[in-house]
Amino acid sequence: MSYPGYPPAGGSYPPASGPYQQPMGGYPPQPGAYPPQGGCYPPQAGAYPPGAGYPPQAGGYPPQAGGYPPQAGGYPAAPGGGFPPQAGGYPAAQPGTYPNMPPAGQPGGGWGGQPGFGAPAGGMPQGYPGVPAPGQQPMPAYPGVPNPSMPGYGGGVPTGPSPQVNPAINRGYRGTIKDAPGADPLRDVEVLRKAMKGFGTDENAIIELLGNRSSKQRVPLLAAYKTTYGKDLFSDLKSELTGNFESLVLAMLKAPSRFDASELKEAIAGAGTDEACLIEILSSRSNAEIQEITRIYKAEYGKSLEDAIISDTSGHFRRLLVSLSQGNRDERETVDVSVAKQDAQKLYAAGANKVGTDESQFNAILCARSKPHLRQVFQEYQQMCGKEIEKSICSEMSGNLESGMVAVVKCIKNTPAYFAERLNKAMQGAGTKDRTLIRIMVSRSEVDMLDIRQEYLRLYGKSLYTTISGDTSGDYKKLLLKLCGGSD
Repeated sequence: MSYPGYPPAGGSYPPASGPYQQPMGGYPPQPGAYPPQGGCYPPQAGAYPPGAGYPPQAGGYPPQAGGYPPQAGGYPAAPGGGFPPQAGGYPAAQPGTYPNMPPAGQPGGGWGGQPGFGAPAGGMPQGYPGVPAPGQQPMPAYPGVPNPSMPGYGGGVPTGPSPQVNPAINRGYRGTIKDAPGADPLRDVEVLRKAMKGFGTDENAIIELLGNRSSKQRVPLLAAYKTTYGKDLFSDLKSELTGNFESLVLAMLKAPSRFDASELKEAIAGAGTDEACLIEILSSRSNAEIQEITRIYKAEYGKSLEDAIISDTSGHFRRLLVSLSQGNRDERETVDVSVAKQDAQKLYAAGANKVGTDESQFNAILCARSKPHLRQVFQEYQQMCGKEIEKSICSEMSGNLESGMVAVVKCIKNTPAYFAERLNKAMQGAGTKDRTLIRIMVSRSEVDMLDIRQEYLRLYGKSLYTTISGDTSGDYKKLLLKLCGGSD
C-alpha cells in the first residue's frame, strides 16, 4: 500500500518492507511509540492507538501520569531545540529521529535532508506546496501554480474583454511659479504704485513682484489697485512700459482663460489667421477650460468663438477647429485596447488603405476620443502599418489641415514635447515670434514648465533657459527667465 505524498523509500515513512514496520532511524524508535514495533497494524498493547480502550495504557500516547500538557517548567522549549522532554510528557526525541536533526548548512542538515521525511538529503520534501508529489494534485490557489480562475497567480488569463486601466500618474506639481506665502494684494499694489510713481519706472520691482506670484495672486491686483488708488492698473502699466516687456506683464495679469480668449481673438482678427495658435490652444486645454474660454469670448467680443472660426476658416480645417472648440472630448482615463485596435483600423482604412482620404473619420476619432485612448490608438496604428500616424497624415493631407492634424497628434502624444517644439520654432532663425513665446511661457508656467524644460533639453541638446537668454534681452528677458524657473 502506498501513501500519497509520502512514497516508500529506504529509511523513510512508511518502511520499505511490511505494511507498517519500523525502519532503522524511523519515527520515533522508542518502545511503545508510533509507529509500533514489529508486527502489523493495529499495534501491540501500549502502542497507538492503545491496545485496550481509551485513555491509553502506560507507555502509550498520550502518556499517563503527568502527560500532555506538560508539568511546570515545560513548554517553551528547553535549550538545544526540539520539543522539551519532560517527566511524563511528550517522549524525548532519540538521536536520528524527528525533530532532532543536523543543523542547516551541515551535510544532511535541514528538513529536506533528514532521513524518514520523504526527500533525499538537501531536497525539498515531497508534498510541499508548489512541488506536488507523485499522485498528488497541485494546490490550485497557491502562488506559482497555474490556475485559470486566478489571473494574479500563475499567469492565468481572465476570460472576456477587460478594459485596461491607465491611471494618471501623479508626479506632483510640475509648474515653476507657485503661490507666494503670505502675499497681500494691498501691499503688492503699493509696491507696483511706488515702482511707477515719479520720474522713471522701477522695472526690477515689477519683475520681482510679478515673477514671484501665481496667477491667482496676480489677477486680484487689478481690483485692489483700483480700490486703493482709483485708477486702472492696465492703463498705468501701459503708460509706463513698452514693447514685449509690456505685453508680457499685461499677459501675466490676465486670468488664464481670459488670456486664451484674447489670444484666440487676435489669432482670428489679426492680419491673417494664426492657425497654429488656434490649434495650440484648442488641442491642449481641458473641456472645462475650453468651455470657459468660449463663455468669455462671447461675453467680451459679442460673438461666439464657433462663429468666429467659421467666418475665418474653411473646409476640413474649419471642421477640425469647430470640433475642438466644443470642449466635449471624452476625458476618461480607462483604455479598452480592443476599441483602440478598431479605431486604428478605421484610421488605416480612411487614409493609407484607400484612394483618397476620409478626413471626417480622422476628425471624428482625433477630436472625440480621450487622450489616453488616442495614445493607445497611435501605438496600434504604428504596429499595424509600420509607420507613425503623423507620417500617414502628411502623405494623405496638405495645407492647414495637415499641419492642424499633425499638431493635434503631437499634442496628444506628448504635450510637453509639443510645447518644447513650439518654443524652439518661435526662437529659431531671424526674428522671434514673441507672441507665441509669451503665450506659452505664461500659460504653461503653472502647468508643466518643468516637463517642457526636460523635453527641450532632450530634443535640442541645450536648456530652454540658455535659448531664451540668447534670443531675448533686457527686462523682457529677466521676466521670461523668472517664468522659466531655472536652467537644466
